[in-house]
Amino acid sequence: MAKRVLVVDDEKLIVKGIRFSLEQDDMEVDCAYDGEEALEMAKKNKYDLVLLDIMLPKFTGLEVCQQIREFSDVPIVMLTAKGEDMDKIMGLEYGADDYITKPFNILEVKARIKAIMRRTSAKSEPPKKSQIIEAGDLKLDCEGRRLYIKGEEINLTAKEFDLLELLVLNPNKVYSRENLLKLVWGADYPGDVRTVDVHIRRLREKVEDSPSEPKYVHTKWGVGYYYK
Repeated sequence: MAKRVLVVDDEKLIVKGIRFSLEQDDMEVDCAYDGEEALEMAKKNKYDLVLLDIMLPKFTGLEVCQQIREFSDVPIVMLTAKGEDMDKIMGLEYGADDYITKPFNILEVKARIKAIMRRTSAKSEPPKKSQIIEAGDLKLDCEGRRLYIKGEEINLTAKEFDLLELLVLNPNKVYSRENLLKLVWGADYPGDVRTVDVHIRRLREKVEDSPSEPKYVHTKWGVGYYYK
C-alpha cells in the first residue's frame, strides 16, 4: 500500500518540488499551505508522515505539531531555517520526531522520510518479547503501543514510546545518550544528544508523579539513563 504524506509549507514552489519528488517514489502526497489547513487535514486523514514547516500563517508549525500530538502519534518532521537551533529544540519539545534544515537537498529529504517510515513499520510488527509488561503501577502494551499508569492511559509520541519500550525491556541496563540516539533515532540521524535529553524530560513529565524524583526512568550521572 502506498505511503501517504502531508507536506505543509507556505512556499508553494517548495511544496510543488517535494510533492513531485515523493510522487516519483509512488507516495501519495497531500499539501497544505497554512497551519489551520494542515491541522484540519491531519484530523480528517490518516498519514504515514507529516513534513511540517515551522514558519506558517494562522498557526505556526510548532502549534500544529503540538495539537496533532493530542490525537495522533504520526511521525512529524519539522522544516527549520539554517542555524535556528532553538527552533529545532522547540520542535522536539512539542513532539516532533526529526527535523530537516533549509535549504535542503530533496534527495536527503526523501532518504530521511524513508528511514523514518522503515523504523515506524518495523515498530508496528509484533514484538518477539512479551507483548504486555507490567511493573508496579506501569503497564506497557508493546503490540498496541499503549502505556497505562495506575490504569490510566498516557499518550506518548512515537519516539517517547520507543525510548520507554527500550528501557523497560532492558531493566537496570544503563544506556548512554549517544547509544539511545543511535538505537531509537537511527545511526543516520543528524541531530545531537540534546534530542535524547528533551525526550527523556518530556517522558518523565508524563509518566512520573514527581519528574525530579523518578520511579521509572532514572539517571546514572555521567553515564546515561535506565529503567528500574
